[in-house]
Amino acid sequence: MPSKTSSEVKYGIRSSTMLLNEVYFWTDTIKDWKKVLESDNYKNLIVDSWRTLIMRKKICVYAFVIMPNHLHMVWEILEMNGKETAYASFNKFTSHAFLHDLKGMKPDILKDFQVDEYDRKYRFWQRDPLAVRMYSKKIVEQKINYIHMNPLNGRWNLAARPEDYKWSSAGFYETGADDFGVLTDYRERF
Repeated sequence: MPSKTSSEVKYGIRSSTMLLNEVYFWTDTIKDWKKVLESDNYKNLIVDSWRTLIMRKKICVYAFVIMPNHLHMVWEILEMNGKETAYASFNKFTSHAFLHDLKGMKPDILKDFQVDEYDRKYRFWQRDPLAVRMYSKKIVEQKINYIHMNPLNGRWNLAARPEDYKWSSAGFYETGADDFGVLTDYRERF
């Protein structure tokens, strides 16, 4: 195995792709940082997509936060979803759901997501999401803490305490209650 750089030792290995059966810190961002995820409807679409992939045994979600224009997760891709990766399926499902909703409910916002690409007319997620492989419990815990503190950041001020923010796994780690039905405790993996 090649030696790790000091950055890789401290933070993990960054890539835009993920290997099967490895744990990753993952950040997916809405195109142009638009705050389309302010709507609970879109947050529910994200959770529904995770539920489907979990039910099909394609992913395992250890931690998450859904912010107004991006999300962070610690998760593991267990197997391919047919011919595509589970994260590609996630992006495709949520993009189709966003498109359907915006066409019917907010067509004026839809123009913000128009693109001139050979394979699509609209793009909701930025290309090349951040994927950092987690190879130790300590690093996983650092990333989960970062995820849970994200809503408290002065830029957002979405909650007073991590567990008060509904769209996060912080409450699960505080109380043990998984209100979304998508979480697995990371300590079962590490």
